[in-house]
Amino acid sequence: MEKQDRVWPVLWARVKAERRILFLSAVIALVLVASGMHVLAVCLFWLVLAVALLSRSETMAPPMPAPVIQANAASKTQMEALVIILNALDMPVLVVAADETVLLQNHADEKAFGTIPQNTYLAARVRSPGILDMVRETIATGKINQIEHSERLPSEAVYIVRVAPAEIAIDGGERLYILSYRDISQARRIDRMRSDFVANASHELRTPLASLRGFIETLQGPARNDVKAHEKFLVIMHEQATRMSRLVDDLLSLSRLELKSHIAPDEKIDLAPLLGHVIDALSPLAQDVDVTIALNVPDGPVFVNGDRDELIEVFENLIENACKYGQEGKKVEVSLLGGEDGRPVEVAVRDFGPGIPAEHVPRITERFYRVNVEASRSKKGTGLGLAIVKHILTRHRARMIVQSEVGKGTLFTVRF
Repeated sequence: MEKQDRVWPVLWARVKAERRILFLSAVIALVLVASGMHVLAVCLFWLVLAVALLSRSETMAPPMPAPVIQANAASKTQMEALVIILNALDMPVLVVAADETVLLQNHADEKAFGTIPQNTYLAARVRSPGILDMVRETIATGKINQIEHSERLPSEAVYIVRVAPAEIAIDGGERLYILSYRDISQARRIDRMRSDFVANASHELRTPLASLRGFIETLQGPARNDVKAHEKFLVIMHEQATRMSRLVDDLLSLSRLELKSHIAPDEKIDLAPLLGHVIDALSPLAQDVDVTIALNVPDGPVFVNGDRDELIEVFENLIENACKYGQEGKKVEVSLLGGEDGRPVEVAVRDFGPGIPAEHVPRITERFYRVNVEASRSKKGTGLGLAIVKHILTRHRARMIVQSEVGKGTLFTVRF
């Protein structure tokens, strides 16, 4: 309807402009009637003429002007749409003007780096000379640039920072620039862990291999006919080969756990008899190191979702470590708590040994990390036991809490 309201006045003006043609057509119509032509034919002729006239008028009519939208209103609408789009992104993003002022900041950037007021100069909030130089170069040349940037506070993080020009029709078509941060911290940590793992695994295998090679060379040379040396060296070689076998088994176990870490087990396991089975299996070890294991469990069953073999491995590791490294306390307490009134299920393993210094507690679940290297090797540890425990508990959607005080012992709590 609005289009017709605009078109009809134009057509009427065109008809007024063609009044001579209308007058001439009327005269022709009268002549035709006077000459005896049927009135119906004359009316038909008039209708065709009128249609032709209107068609010509519509074709020749000047184009309608485009609707005029206020620049401020259009800019506001576009800015609101841009804010909605940027806030939907999970990476920090800034929109920077050609004068290096910050026009927009999305929620991810605000959460990562704090609020930046609008129209604040970028240099006032971004302290990295590399990022500022990159932005200035892009503003000057119009080319896309990116660098790798590290943040130390509030925590260590690594970003790929990218700046690119964007043609956005805001405020007269001013060119804007999109500054984005892509977090690659996790990838860098994984790379570092992989390289550390390879280095540590190589080191752990190198020592027993060197021992084996040395003993074999001795048996082939100076001790070729020494029966006592044969017996002594063969015992040591057997221990070293067994240590390498345990190390390889633990490495394979870690690899298997990593492959299925995202699949949570759904089998119902009663922890009370499972803990009893673990303690029975470790009784000979406890007797060898003169440690008594006390088990406290509720009368009824306590069920959790889990994998029986993996949970046995978890509690074998924890109780065995408590016996080996806390043997000075002569006692290990294993308690099963919770499972009633919606309380979480907890298994606590406490020893009364020398304890773990506070600076080591956050790192004891790292691969090959040892609080005391010599003590660990003398007790035939591979340095992977607690790393395996951590991976199994992650798969079971459980966590381990470590509390220790030097001289008073250590408490490991597994909370489901």
